[in-house]
Amino acid sequence: MTDHSCRIAFFDAKPYDRDSFNPINEREFHYDIRYFKGHLTPDSVPLTRGTDVACIFVNDTANREVIRSLKENGVKLLALRCAGFNNVDLKAAEEADLPVVRVPQYSPYAVAEHAVALMLSLNRKIHRAYWRTRDGNFSLHGLMGFDMNGKTAGIIGTGKIARILIRILKGFGMNILAYDPYPDQRFAEEAGITYTTLDDLYARSDIISLHCPLTPETEYLINADSIGKMKDGVMIINTGRGKLINTEMLIDGLKSKKVGSAGLDVYEEEGEYFYEDKSDRIIDDTLARLLSFNNVILTSHQGFFTKEALHNIAEVTLHNIRDFLEGKPLANRVSLQSH
Repeated sequence: MTDHSCRIAFFDAKPYDRDSFNPINEREFHYDIRYFKGHLTPDSVPLTRGTDVACIFVNDTANREVIRSLKENGVKLLALRCAGFNNVDLKAAEEADLPVVRVPQYSPYAVAEHAVALMLSLNRKIHRAYWRTRDGNFSLHGLMGFDMNGKTAGIIGTGKIARILIRILKGFGMNILAYDPYPDQRFAEEAGITYTTLDDLYARSDIISLHCPLTPETEYLINADSIGKMKDGVMIINTGRGKLINTEMLIDGLKSKKVGSAGLDVYEEEGEYFYEDKSDRIIDDTLARLLSFNNVILTSHQGFFTKEALHNIAEVTLHNIRDFLEGKPLANRVSLQSH
């Protein structure tokens, strides 16, 4: 199969996807990319007939039914342009002999910097000040923050994103506590941080930021019990996965003022809302309650959303496809054995 003959069905296509994929494709790959605005679902899977690759994002559906249809339609590769793959039935994919590839990382700097943006905005009430001054209200009442210098940040998970965040927060003069089931003591010594237990991290941290994967062990890591162990007025930041936090219990913590503020780039039921304009719809009660707090900032899973990250996503995705077409080892393949 030549590059020119490779046909790609590209689902959940946004204008910025075209802007990042087209220049790289036209310069180097020359694939026939067919962009579809809608998600991949059992209803839209017929659009893949006659294509070689299905390219999907985080809110597309690749369950057993869809995978069976992809295979029947002649699709030879499922290419995820994201790191997460919880929307893919890997067992069904392996049974159908349909390889799955992903982009394991886009830009750890993007997500780490977004976490800091949430911290600073919440602390200094930037979002509230912005709306006040637009209305001609220049009062400072209710906008007081705190010096981050000298405060303690608790970082849960110390992968690439977290390590970049730690360096940034050290630049503010913060003390860093970290928890990871596989602590890297060499990194701790080099970075000047302390690994500790979750309970100790909860008790001593002024800000807690989540950077761990979503697993059965970490699902609803932040719940009534863990919140009860935290400092009064703690700030909680989540740029990882929505289900790391039990939203109802977070709301209870906000109402009791045990949780002083929350910066969330993810939400446990985000699939129904994020990346789409739902301004003319009624949203679910839990999300509506969360958005009613003036000490909560919720962004639409945009931590990755930088020019550099989008370029990396396009480049790695297209290279993944080329490696498959050329019969090369798939470095970014996802399988039951590897995960």
